[in-house]
Formats: sequence, structure tokens, C-alpha cells
Amino acid sequence: MTGDELRRHCLAKPGAWADQPWEGDFVAKVGDKIFAFMGSESVGLKCGPSRAEADEWILQYPDDASVMAYIGRSGWNTLRLDGAIPDDELREAVDASYDTIVAKLPKSRRPAPA
Repeated sequence: MTGDELRRHCLAKPGAWADQPWEGDFVAKVGDKIFAFMGSESVGLKCGPSRAEADEWILQYPDDASVMAYIGRSGWNTLRLDGAIPDDELREAVDASYDTIVAKLPKSRRPAPA
């Protein structure tokens, strides 16, 4: 999966939009919440409700998954795009991150399902 393919997948989600809150860093948001940190070689995603659950990615893909700086303790990981993680698993991880963030939005601010 390329960075462009990743961005297209992220931004195709209902209510998703691109933002650049920090110079040079692009994110995908739903409502006002980030669900993906979109890079050209990696993606930062909410990979579980806890660090323990998110660590399953690191155990399965030790060379291609790592704890995100600063927010990793909350279950965020960085997943490499051109490594051993299959594209379908990357897409599923994006979908899960999106679903997790949408579920935390107030019902009045959740996008309509596609």
C-alpha cells in the first residue's frame, strides 16, 4: 500500500477530512478527532483501547509496528506501509481506528453511515 492509497482509504470514510495541524504532518479526522496520522511510509492508528491490546501488532510485526511517541500509552501504534503487514490488514486497522474514534464522538456529531 502506498501513502496515496492510504490517504484515499482514510478520506473515503464517512465524515472523514484531511487536516494539517502541524507543519508537514497530515492527519485524517472525523468530527474534530484524529483517527489516522497519514505519512508517506507509515500510518499512526489507534490499534486498541489499551497498550496491551495494541501490543499484539508489535508482537506479530516487530519490524513494521511500533508504539507511537507521546500517545502510544493510549493504544496508538505506527504501522509501516511497505513492510510485512498485508494491505488488507492495514485497511482493517484504519477501519478499526476510525470506528473507535467515531464511537467516542457524541451521537449528534457522528457521521451518517455510508
